[in-house]
Amino acid sequence: MADDITREAQQVVDALKKVEEIEDPIERAVAIGEVLADYKERAPQLRELQRQAIEVMRANKVSYRQIAERLKLPLGVVQNIERGHGSGWGTKSRTKPAEE
Repeated sequence: MADDITREAQQVVDALKKVEEIEDPIERAVAIGEVLADYKERAPQLRELQRQAIEVMRANKVSYRQIAERLKLPLGVVQNIERGHGSGWGTKSRTKPAEE
């Protein structure tokens, strides 16, 4: 892991490592299932929060390149998120509301 990972992200990574280290394969599988179910439920909101941050930065005239550096994402991913496409998490395109 990178040295510059946020404290909160490192806590999540550490917790996932603990799940992987569960010795009993059945208990480990149950824990993995719980983690994946939570992620599936939480992922759309996480993507939306990421998109909102990009929108704020773009409104403040921050370049895509600067946003990518700040968010530690590839440039193309930043552009795709802003366009409403998935952010590389295996997601479908977000449908934008029709303009009236």
